[in-house]
Amino acid sequence: MAEAGRVAIIGAGPGDPGLITLRGVQCIREARVIVYDHLVSPELLRYAGPEARLVYAGKQGGRHTFSQGEINEILVAEARQGAIVARLKGGDPFIFGRGGEEAEVLKAAGIPFEVVPGVSSAVAAPAYAGIPLTHRGHTASVAFVTGHEDPTKGKSCLDWEKLAGAGTLVVLMAIKNLASITRNLIDHGKDAATPAALIRCGTTPDQETLTGALGDIAQKAQERGFAPPSILVIGGVVGLRENLSWFETKPLFGRGIVITRPEAQAEGFGELLRLAGARVISFPVIRVAPPQDWDSLDAALDRIEGYRWIIFTSANGVEFFFRRLRERGRDLRDLKGVRIAAIGPATAATIDSRGIRVDLVPEEFISEGVVRAFAGEELRGSRVLLPRAEEARDVIPEGLAGLGARCDIATTYRTVRSDRKASELEPLFADAKVDALTFTSPSTVKHFLGIMGEGFRIPAGVRVACIGPVTAAAARKAGLSVDILQERYTIPGMVEALAAHFGTEKRA
Repeated sequence: MAEAGRVAIIGAGPGDPGLITLRGVQCIREARVIVYDHLVSPELLRYAGPEARLVYAGKQGGRHTFSQGEINEILVAEARQGAIVARLKGGDPFIFGRGGEEAEVLKAAGIPFEVVPGVSSAVAAPAYAGIPLTHRGHTASVAFVTGHEDPTKGKSCLDWEKLAGAGTLVVLMAIKNLASITRNLIDHGKDAATPAALIRCGTTPDQETLTGALGDIAQKAQERGFAPPSILVIGGVVGLRENLSWFETKPLFGRGIVITRPEAQAEGFGELLRLAGARVISFPVIRVAPPQDWDSLDAALDRIEGYRWIIFTSANGVEFFFRRLRERGRDLRDLKGVRIAAIGPATAATIDSRGIRVDLVPEEFISEGVVRAFAGEELRGSRVLLPRAEEARDVIPEGLAGLGARCDIATTYRTVRSDRKASELEPLFADAKVDALTFTSPSTVKHFLGIMGEGFRIPAGVRVACIGPVTAAAARKAGLSVDILQERYTIPGMVEALAAHFGTEKRA
């Protein structure tokens, strides 16, 4: 019989993937089986190990992938087979999350378990809506209640008279029985004029907040077509939202931004977009691969001491150059006396992270800027190495040749089309969930259009953002209209340009 495993019942938080605890992430990384719910952010599954098996156990709109009994059986069976199981639940597992029931089953079965608390939507959604649940000027008490009791109980356990007296009342899963909830509170003494707010999809870029009074919030919700998942907040603190709203006022709040650059390089870009409130849509259209052969780079490495300069035009070029340097049994000592140039700050930072000082970064982060930066250098008779992609413009080698230098091109990597499908984006376009497409190189333009197919047309209202004039020129040549082109040719510069554009553009 296999040695018994263990189960971690983990609160995944309310939707924003940044709100999971460090212990929760550690348990996900350790798990060999992950059983997760519908409201768990898909981004958290990226912490899973390569061998982990994912089991979706979501419940949505009354449709259950598995019954609660079946979920319990899965947890016990997997643990008895020796697996480390992560039971990933939205919010906090012990706040209307049935985590207590699952823990009881595990205890009865003799399965070791732990409970990792999570940030509950009961507190997180109001906070992201600018509503403090307690405030010295309004109330010192707060009550939490479910708006969706167990239907098998037959009789409500809610004490409406006591709930009506709460300073702040938070009702989870409130939409289905909203009219009944508000009526019961008013019938038991709650003032119908008490401020109330419904918060849908709290802490995510889809967050929507509807405010009113206890007496009319149900009607407003019906008129708006307000849908789950939503929570209801009732109390004087709701009035503070007008002054304290911070999340929904972010410059890119609710805007769907598509990142087309390789997944390995998209993390920093995505994080900056999220900080600005965007809905990040990762759609890497290219992947970076080694060259078909190393001949040109190997030849350059064999005579590396003869170069006066090495010019890096991308972080990818840096990574593959130094990887090959190590594979050839060489190291940084072989670069003694060679000066280093980088096309921009991101490339320079990648070089600097290896403990190598960058001698030159142009003021303009494009190939033409590199050539202009070298105009003041005495290059006549010098040898320069340019490790770069398989397909690239010849602006730098031609420009340096004009300055009297000999520039050796070493193919260091290549970009190839990813395996993403047009069908992944099409539903998002149809639901108006995409506001902008971002392109960071001519190859992202080329391969994006190749994936989408010849008949593809960018839907009305979707903006095209390019990181610099070279990428913009490639986009225009391909028939795209470039709407956003920032002054700083960097990822932070692109985010600033997106924020500036959408900050002035009214929503449809």
